[in-house]
Amino acid sequence: MSFILTTALVLVLSTVGVGIWSIRRNIKQSHAKAYIGLNLTTFFVLMIGATVFIFSGPESLAATEDLAVAVASQEGLKFIAAALSTGLASIGAGIAVAISGSAAIGAISEDPKLLGKTVIFVGLAEGIAIYGLIISIMILGN
Repeated sequence: MSFILTTALVLVLSTVGVGIWSIRRNIKQSHAKAYIGLNLTTFFVLMIGATVFIFSGPESLAATEDLAVAVASQEGLKFIAAALSTGLASIGAGIAVAISGSAAIGAISEDPKLLGKTVIFVGLAEGIAIYGLIISIMILGN
């Protein structure tokens, strides 16, 4: 268990480190997408590498035949699935609200009567996060 926590700590610190390194280099607006891409690429490469390293060792689930380890592994995968469904849905909702919210503000500034119509679209975008939360509750409920 301490190995997994150490690996997670290394992943988080390296991702934050790349972000801080990018900020200290005085990001210009034209290069911001490149630095965000570098940060995300670093995170996902390290995450995939850590996953392969954890599951390829002699203590992996494929090498063991103990039922308790298999059940514990299934519980862990349920938690990972619930976290991913909530996290990715929240990220998607944030992107959707950012886009629809800025368009709504622009429309309201031109015609204040459009407030009710634009609030509906922003609310629909926020619903994406609720759907992810419902799915994670369903995953953890079984």
